[in-house]
Amino acid sequence: MITTTNLTKTYGQHTVLNIEHLEIPKGQSFGLVGNNGAGKTTFFSSLLDLIKPTTGNITNNGVQVDASEAWKPFTSAFIDETFLIGYLTPEEYFYFIGELRGQNRADVDALLSGYEDFFHGEILGQKKYLRDLSKGNQKKVGIVAAFIGHPEVVILDEPFANLDPTTQIRLKGIIRDLAANKAVTVLVSSHDLIHVTEVCERIVVLNKGEIVRDIQTSAETLKELETFFAG
Repeated sequence: MITTTNLTKTYGQHTVLNIEHLEIPKGQSFGLVGNNGAGKTTFFSSLLDLIKPTTGNITNNGVQVDASEAWKPFTSAFIDETFLIGYLTPEEYFYFIGELRGQNRADVDALLSGYEDFFHGEILGQKKYLRDLSKGNQKKVGIVAAFIGHPEVVILDEPFANLDPTTQIRLKGIIRDLAANKAVTVLVSSHDLIHVTEVCERIVVLNKGEIVRDIQTSAETLKELETFFAG
C-alpha cells in the first residue's frame, strides 16, 4: 500500500534520510524505531507531504504523495501538538475534523463514546481550550481525532510519550484493535521498544536515516532490539 523509492532528505551537506526501498502492505501494523535524529519523524513528515524529499518519492495506495492530494481522504495522522487548534475545545476540534472527513456530529459522537475509558473523564465536557490541556491530554485528543472518518492509513508519531501508564495500556489495546482490521494500515513510531513490539507485527529500525533492521515481530524481537541499541 505504501511504497518508498530512492527517498532522501538532505539539509546542506547533512543527509537525514536515505531509504532506497521500503514497502508497507495494506493491513500491516508497522513500527518504526530509532534513536533521536534517526529520521523517524522525517519519514512520517515526507509520507504526509509536510516536507519535500530531496530525491525519490513515496506512494500511498498508488498515489504519489507530493504530486497529488488524492491520498488525503483515506489517510490520517497525529504527529505532534501542532496538528491541534489551540483556541478550540476538544469537542469543537473533533467536530471540525469530522466535517473535513465527511462525518456529521452524530457520527463523531458515536466514535467518541467508544473512547470514554481512554479519555478518563479529562477531555469531554471540561470547557477547556486545547491549549490549556496537559501535553498528555492534548495527545489523547490528537490520537482519537486521527480515527475519525474510517481512515485506511493511520500514522502515529510517538503516541505513548507524555501518557500515564494506565493510558499507555489502554492505547496499546486501541492500536491492537485497529491493527486487527486488515483493511487498516497502522504506522507507529516510538522510543519505547516494549510498547512497539507489543502492538506492531513488523518493526523497522532507522539509524542515521538508513534502514538497518527489518524484523517480523516474534518472541525474540524485544531482546534483538535491546541488543542492537545497547551497541
